[in-house]
Amino acid sequence: MKLRLKTEKEIRILQEGGKRHALILKQLAKFVKPGITSQDLEDEALRLVKANGDEPAHLNYMPRGASRPYPATLCVSINDEIVHGIPNERKKTIQEGDIVSIDLSIWHEGLVTDAAITVPCGKVSNEVKKLLKVTKLALEKGIKEAKPSKRVGDIGAAISKVVDGSGFSLAADLSGHGVGYAVHEEPFVPNFGIPGKGEKLVPGLVIAIEPMINIGRAEIQLTEDGYTIRTRDGSLSAHFEHTVAITKKGNIILTL
Repeated sequence: MKLRLKTEKEIRILQEGGKRHALILKQLAKFVKPGITSQDLEDEALRLVKANGDEPAHLNYMPRGASRPYPATLCVSINDEIVHGIPNERKKTIQEGDIVSIDLSIWHEGLVTDAAITVPCGKVSNEVKKLLKVTKLALEKGIKEAKPSKRVGDIGAAISKVVDGSGFSLAADLSGHGVGYAVHEEPFVPNFGIPGKGEKLVPGLVIAIEPMINIGRAEIQLTEDGYTIRTRDGSLSAHFEHTVAITKKGNIILTL
C-alpha cells in the first residue's frame, strides 16, 4: 500500500479549503426545513461552492466499481438512507422529524476535502437525539486517536467503543479513507479495529474519518440507482465526517 503524503504547503491549502467547506455545511444545515427538497439543497450547495471559486468533487466522480459517474454536488441521505443519496434524480421532500445527512466534497486549488453532517428537521425523538449525539462522539473519539505513531486500528477501536453498549450498530462494510489528491485514496479507515494494528499514521497523511451509525441492525443494501445505500431493516442512520491531517505534533481537523 503506497500512501500519498501531503506537504506542509498542501496541508495549508487543504486547511483553507476546509474552512470554506465547513462554512458551506453550516449554511446548508440552516437551510434544512420542512417542505424543501433534496434538489433545493443540491442547488444551494452548488451555488455556495461556485461562489467561492471552488468546484464540487463529487459531481461526475467515478468511484471504483460504479457503472456511471456520480451526478450531483451533494450526497443527501434521508432517514434510513445511510450515504450517497442522489438529490437531483428522485427529488425528496424533507418533512418535520426527518434526519438529513449532507455529504460534500470540494476541490480547492487542486486538493479535495470531504465532510458530512446529519441535521434534524424540526423536532425529533429522544432516540434520534441520542443517535446524533453518539455518532458525533464516535467521530470525536476517532479523531483523538489520529496522531503520528498511532495506527488505523486505534481510530476504529475508539469509534466502535463508543457504539458498543449504545444500543446502536455501525453500518456494515462502510469506512473512511485517505483523501486530498483524489476523493478516495489509501488507506481504508474502518470504523472498527484493534488498537496498534493496521496502517501506521504518519505526518503528511490526510484522511476522512466518518462513522455511520444505525439505530437498528448493521446490515446495509444498495438501491437500484447504484449509489444510495440504506439500512436493510429500514432503521434510521446518522453520518458525521471530517477531513483530518496527521502532523508531527498531532493532527489538524481541516473541515472545522
